[in-house]
Amino acid sequence: MASIFRIAVSALFLAGAAIVSTAPAMAANPEVEAAKDQGVIGERIDGYLGIVEGGADPSLARLVQDINNRRRAAYGETADRTGTTPQQVARVTGERLIEQAEPGEYIMDDSGSWSQK
Repeated sequence: MASIFRIAVSALFLAGAAIVSTAPAMAANPEVEAAKDQGVIGERIDGYLGIVEGGADPSLARLVQDINNRRRAAYGETADRTGTTPQQVARVTGERLIEQAEPGEYIMDDSGSWSQK
């Protein structure tokens, strides 16, 4: 039983690493990067981008939603390949993206609170 757990954890870790390598590429958009630098959007612990506080203009909100939709699809594909759930893949990815966030960028923790890294 313990070895099955280790295999599942290893698969989840590898899945998260694979998504982390593709998630920034999905977000590597000058408008997204500028919004992160300005504190308008940030990475959430659940693996998705979020609009910090006060909202964003509609075009940026649509862009964030588009990126999140692509991430959701990638999490689902990875979960199917690794025998985990999309939520597990998203969570591991969120943790890694928060680790990789630049100083001064906003991140959301488990409590749903935004803070600057």
